[in-house]
Amino acid sequence: MEPSHLSLCAPFPPLVQRIEREGIVVHNHILKIDHFLNHRIETDLMAAIGTELTARLEPFSIDLIVTAEASGIPPALATALVARLPLVYAKKYDPDVPTPALHRRIPSPTRGREVQLAITARFIPAGSRVAIIDDFLANGRTALALSEMVREAGADVVAAAFVVEKQFQPGRRLLQEQRIPVIALAQIARFVDGRPEITGWPLPV
Repeated sequence: MEPSHLSLCAPFPPLVQRIEREGIVVHNHILKIDHFLNHRIETDLMAAIGTELTARLEPFSIDLIVTAEASGIPPALATALVARLPLVYAKKYDPDVPTPALHRRIPSPTRGREVQLAITARFIPAGSRVAIIDDFLANGRTALALSEMVREAGADVVAAAFVVEKQFQPGRRLLQEQRIPVIALAQIARFVDGRPEITGWPLPV
C-alpha cells in the first residue's frame, strides 16, 4: 500500500527550522536558502536529508535515483549514499553525451532561456524502479522531463522526492497527473510579509 500524503510530506524539523531561521524571501516568490542547500552546502544537514529521503522512499523499493545537474545532485547523492543505490544525473547546457542519448529541453526561469537535459540511455536499465530527486519542486518542468526520459528508457518512475516544494506552483499537479507519488521535506504554502508559511508547521504537541 502506498504511504499516505501526510507521511510522505511531513515537515522535516532540521530543515524547516533552518528555513524559518535563515531563509530569505525575495519578492514574496523566491526562497533563498542557497547558503546551506544548493550553493554552499551544510554537509551535516545534507546527510540528514539523505537519511530522511531514504526512509520515505523505502516503501517504493527503488533501484536507481535520477536527478538533474546541478542543484539536484547534493540531495540525490546524499540519498544514494545512504540507500546504497546508483545515481544518474542529467547533464545540462548541450553537453556531449554518449549516444544513444535521451534529451529534453526545458525552460530555465533563472536563465531566461531553454536548457537541454541529456542522459546516456544505457545508464537507465529497462525495468528499473526509479526515484527522481531534486532540491525544489516549483513549476515541475525539470521533474516532468526527467520522468519522460526515464520512461523512454523503459524504466518506471515510482516516486519523486524534493527537499522543498512550493505548493502555490503547479509542479505537484503535473506529477500527480502522471501518477507519480510526491515526497517533500518542507512544503511552502505561500509567502506572507516576507516569511514562508510552511504547511504542517509547527508540529502538533
